Amino acid sequence: MSRYVCHFSVNLSSQNVRSPLRKLLETCGMETIYEVEDYLMAREIPGRVSFAKLVRAEVLIDVTNATQNTVKLSFVLKNEELPLQQNNHCRQVFDLLRYTLAHNYDWEPISSLQSNATPSAPKLAANPSAADEYARSCN
Repeated sequence: MSRYVCHFSVNLSSQNVRSPLRKLLETCGMETIYEVEDYLMAREIPGRVSFAKLVRAEVLIDVTNATQNTVKLSFVLKNEELPLQQNNHCRQVFDLLRYTLAHNYDWEPISSLQSNATPSAPKLAANPSAADEYARSCN
């Protein structure tokens, strides 16, 4: 199973963070399938890659330590694909998510810690059609 994790502190309240998160995940070709106050789950839209490669994203919103204008987020992206190559499908979606977050959002991370990833721009342009372009390249 491939799994990639990153943590962010952002300049938003916990009440205002869910809408930009949903938009971020949609931009990366995912649909929200479950949402509560402190947790959001999304999955890659089926039909673009094989079932084992479908990526699921979990976003943990730390509401217990949130201040009026800062909240900590933990992103976990995973799929059933064995990470036999460093540049696997889950890694590519993870890199697309981080790149889109860094370049296309009006909220900036205060700090960022990451594991299992190196900061590199994906080969895709970070725009709403990036997921479609990526899907075409996979087929």
